[in-house]
Amino acid sequence: MPLNTIKFFLFLLTITIIVPSSYGQKYDCLSLEESGAIKKSFASFEKDLYTYYNLNNNPVKAYKTFLAEITNLSIDLKKFPSKTSIELARTFKKIANGKNSLWIKLSEYEASEDGKKAPIPDTAKKNQEEVMIFNYRGGFIQCIKNNSNSQAFKNIINTLELDGNVSPSVIAQRLNNLSDKEIDTYEVKKFIAFDIYYSILMVIEKAFG
Repeated sequence: MPLNTIKFFLFLLTITIIVPSSYGQKYDCLSLEESGAIKKSFASFEKDLYTYYNLNNNPVKAYKTFLAEITNLSIDLKKFPSKTSIELARTFKKIANGKNSLWIKLSEYEASEDGKKAPIPDTAKKNQEEVMIFNYRGGFIQCIKNNSNSQAFKNIINTLELDGNVSPSVIAQRLNNLSDKEIDTYEVKKFIAFDIYYSILMVIEKAFG
């Protein structure tokens, strides 16, 4: 094989390895969902975020302020979400019906850990909504984790994989302990949008009529 060909091959191999891990753009986890709902919902979240805090020019500060207010339970959830985000949360809620969904019933999540079937709902609780949690073992979150260069962020996800029934305020606190550089990454921002923001909206969406 000619020397120039070998050099070119090594260059391509280097790009293939380095670019995805450095920028997270080579493997767009948002594209795993073909309808485009995930991409649309992330864009809606960031629009809500920057509008609420008026920090378009300082994304990291906006994200950290959001995490701090979720941690302290001081955020005004009546004013923060747009109609678009509320409707998207309702859509996610309707389609959360399988082990590969972005969100999953807590009973199914806990059963999957033990390899058991989810328990049949009690008749008395038949009309009550089951608790939904973010699916930390699903393809979307695994894509995010595998593309991240932050071991601290991966550790957060690893912990949640074992026990997903954790308050958003606790998760937000751990995320806010990440460095500015870690927060200002493709993977962490997406995680905050879905695991924190939309998980909360799915619980409170009925309050918006």
